[in-house]
Order: sequence, then structure tokens, then C-alpha cells
Amino acid sequence: MDLDPLAEAVVAGAAGPDLEKLPLPDRFTAAHLREEDVGGFTGVADKDVRKTIHVGPVPMPELAPNEVLVAVMASGINYNTVWSAMFEPIPTFTFLKHYARQDRWAARHDQPFHVVGSDASGVVVRTGAGVRRWRAGDHVVVSPVSVDEEDPATHADGMMDAGQVAWGFETNYGGLAHYAVVRTTQLLPKPAHLTWEEAAANPLCAGTAYRMLVSDRGARMTQGDVVLIWGAAGGLGAYAIQFVRGGGGIAVGVVSSEEKAEYVRGLGCQVVINREEIGLTGDAPVDPIAVGKRLGRRIRAETGEDPHIVFEHVGRATFGVSVFVVRRGGTVVTCGSSSGYQHEFDNRYLWMRLKRVIGSHGANLREQAAVGRLLDIGHLRPALTATYPLAETAEAARLVQDNAHLGKVGVLALAPRVGLGVTDPERRERLSCTQLRR
Repeated sequence: MDLDPLAEAVVAGAAGPDLEKLPLPDRFTAAHLREEDVGGFTGVADKDVRKTIHVGPVPMPELAPNEVLVAVMASGINYNTVWSAMFEPIPTFTFLKHYARQDRWAARHDQPFHVVGSDASGVVVRTGAGVRRWRAGDHVVVSPVSVDEEDPATHADGMMDAGQVAWGFETNYGGLAHYAVVRTTQLLPKPAHLTWEEAAANPLCAGTAYRMLVSDRGARMTQGDVVLIWGAAGGLGAYAIQFVRGGGGIAVGVVSSEEKAEYVRGLGCQVVINREEIGLTGDAPVDPIAVGKRLGRRIRAETGEDPHIVFEHVGRATFGVSVFVVRRGGTVVTCGSSSGYQHEFDNRYLWMRLKRVIGSHGANLREQAAVGRLLDIGHLRPALTATYPLAETAEAARLVQDNAHLGKVGVLALAPRVGLGVTDPERRERLSCTQLRR
């Protein structure tokens, strides 16, 4: 891998003052989409993301006063990158054009390319003129939530900011690259005992699952709660299981294979159910009442009661079942719809049984900091199971598109190999982090 002098210095572990003396490259390597590819999947059944994710040079943008430039050591694949690369539900270039209307700094994002990726760990190499808390050389992780710090709503909950956007999905210059443009309100210190790839695996999925289950803005899980987790072997599910286990709850995971069942049991999932056992195959429409009755019987047989909470992100294929199966007064908390956004459910089971549906999206910076603390004290472990080089980002995304992965899929950007970035080996040994990766 040919690197510019600044990137070489970062990889070599140069100090912050030395990094500041080196020039920024005019261009850098990034996994990106191209506007010219929009429409290429019209009439195509298999929208293979390997056809639209390109890895190559893009221009380096100017840095805004409230931003830092991060030399990305590692990143990760999330389903929003799959959506982006399929240009669904709409091309993300539409998001970039909308975002660009805000001001001249936002206008930089409207390009004929889109650098994707909503997770990252790395090293700060430049700071904007208004940055005071962060310096070149700092090791950081990046929250995927970009907020407008001038919006009053941000100061109560960043997710309620009307200008809040998903970095690397609704903005340009995301994490699947050698360099990323990041607002200071997205930064947190990297856990010192984790490798670059382990640290990069957490922010989007762990933060989202924390807000859904633990935060007072989500389902407010308590000890003893039975929590049904759809897609339990994926990135979101792997963190949800850990939060349920750590909070004294009973995790019931739904998976699609015995390999995935074994994986979630290893994470602490007490009850594991194969989708086929309850009549769910693929994303085809089902009778939610019939499937819900089968699922409910299985859960009651194992736990003695109906679920208090359903952790929902699959969407159209499961949402009607979720509303039916959750107990009277229970909560369905949803953060996505990977199988489709148009949900159908029998509303009688919602209103007459006093159930609640909570929409949840991302996590604010305080919630992300809480996740960081749990990682620091060893109560949460990264869900990373596979790592690809940046050059193979498209293959990594295809794995997630096909639902053929376990946990989180990582991508090495500037890090030359796995296992680097640990600056507190004693803590790592104490927390037995050498066993974090399966």
C-alpha cells in the first residue's frame, strides 16, 4: 500500500507536533460511490454492492473551524453502507445535495463521489481553527452522529436536533478511507486497551443498541426483563445481547443458522430460536398472528412469560410479529427496517393491550460516552468477527448485504495489520481482551 508522508508518519506512531509539520496530501484513498452509477440497478434483482463501491483517490477537502481531520486506522461495515451502495431507498447523493444548502462548509459535501462509512478509529492529524479540546496525535473513535451544536435541541439530546445527520451516510468524507472529516462533537477517546479494529467496531451498533435498551430515551430495560432480539447474530444484535445480559435481563435471540445460534450463545443469549422453526424464511410476507403464536409459545416454554421488550430493526418481515408477540404493556423499540420500510400490523394488539412502539435512532454523545465506559471497564466487548483490508471494502459490504456475517465486519484503513493500536496492554490483559475476537 503506497502511503503519503503524513500517513506513513501516523502508521509509524509519530507524535502530534511532528504530524502537524507534514503536509496534507491533495488526494487520499477512499471507498466511495460515484454519482454516474446511480440508476445502474434499475430492473436488476441482485443489487450487488461490489459493482458500485469503488476504492480509489478522492480530493482532500478544506477543514472547517469546528472539524478535525482523522487519519483512519480502521473502520467498519454497517447496513447503511449497503443501502448507500444499492442507492436505496433513494441515492445518498440526494442527501449530500440537501445537506450542502446549509452553508459554504456543508457545500463541500456535494460532490460526484460519496465517501461512505459510519464507524472509525484513528489519529487526529489536523484541527480546525475553532477546536480547543482535541490535538494532533490524539487517538479517537468517531460517533456516527453529526449534530448542529447551535441548535438548542442539541443541548438536551443531540438526536432531537433537526439538523442531525448520519456521518458517512447523509454526509460525505466518512470512515472507509485513509482520512475522514469529523466534527468535534463526534469525537471520544479511543479505549486504550483495544486494537484499532476492535475500537472501530463499536460506535454505530453499540451506541444504537444502548439507546434502544438502556437509555432513558429507549425501552428502559430493567432486571429480569425478557427481551426478544431479532437478527441476534448481527452487529446490533450482538451488542443488544450483551446489554440484556449485563442488565440482568433474559435475552431471546432469533437467528437463521446453527452457526449463528452457537455465536449468540457464546455472547450470553439464554434462549435461541431459528427463524425456520417459527415459519420465517427470507423476507417474504407472513401471517404475523400465526408466526407470533408459534414464537410466543416457544418463548413462554423457555422463560415462562411473554417478552417485555422486542428489539426490532428487521422491519417489514418481522414488525407485525413484534407488535403481536410483545406482552400487554410491553414495548417494541425500532431503529431500522432492513427488510423494508412499509410495515403492516394489527393495531388492535397495540391499542387494546396498551403496548408501546418507540422509534430510536443512533445515540447522542453522552450515550456514546457511556458505551465507551462500559468498554473501558470490561462490561462490553467488541462484536468484531472478521476484518478486511480497505481495498476489499466491497467484498466486506457484500458479506453484510448477504447476511452471511456474524457480529461486526471490520475494515483496516491505514493500520497495516490487525492487532495494533493497544496503548494499555496491562488493562487488556486484566480484562482478558485477548479473547475478544472469535
